[in-house]
Amino acid sequence: MTTPPRILSIAGSDSSGGAGIQADIKTITMLGGYAMTAITAITAQNTCGVTDVVALSPEMVGAQIDACVSDIGVDAVKIGMLGSAEIAHVVAARLEELGVPVVFDPVMVATSGSVLADAATIAAFSRLMACAALTTPNVPELEALGGDAALEALGVAYLAKGGDAEGDVVEDRLMVPGEAPVIWRAPRIVTRHTHGTGCTLSSAIATGLGQGLSLPEAVEGAREFVRRALSAAPGLGAGHGPMGHQAVR
Repeated sequence: MTTPPRILSIAGSDSSGGAGIQADIKTITMLGGYAMTAITAITAQNTCGVTDVVALSPEMVGAQIDACVSDIGVDAVKIGMLGSAEIAHVVAARLEELGVPVVFDPVMVATSGSVLADAATIAAFSRLMACAALTTPNVPELEALGGDAALEALGVAYLAKGGDAEGDVVEDRLMVPGEAPVIWRAPRIVTRHTHGTGCTLSSAIATGLGQGLSLPEAVEGAREFVRRALSAAPGLGAGHGPMGHQAVR
């Protein structure tokens, strides 16, 4: 029996199950990985919005990471919602010593529009981007991080996601320092069931990297997984509904 890649998700909990840790576990499992978690925050949320957030202590987040690394081991890491600048620095300190591929989804705002990162937390993102194999900003996140010019000046690899842009075609750009851009274009899937797309994409990329895929291969497979999950959405909730992770085979 082949040992599955060990994927650690460092992210917040979504009580409605569509995004965050819950989406990551579903994605990693469906793609053949072994999912572990370090929960950074607990949210009360559903498809209509986030009603409350409680961040865990930085010490508890660090302890969760240490517990996973010291026993099970880790092949790749996905980072999502962090909850505070202090947590961001604790996570960065652990990952700088780990030496495995890290995919950083710089979560700032939920699909519903709720703010999930304050200015101090966003300021700490540069340290995480520096140790990540890939950062995956959407359109507003890329702008908040300073745009293409800022990320290129930092010398980080990033996937500029185009799902939030206008138009019938979605374009995603993989930008790796010293390499030609890799661009994917696909017809937009028109649906309101987009809750957790960023979480799902980043954890799918991390799983691919943990399986030994190259960065372009991991991104391509993750994009296809997200598109299939969007098409298989179960139609739940009154707002931005969850995707159909479990229906993807």
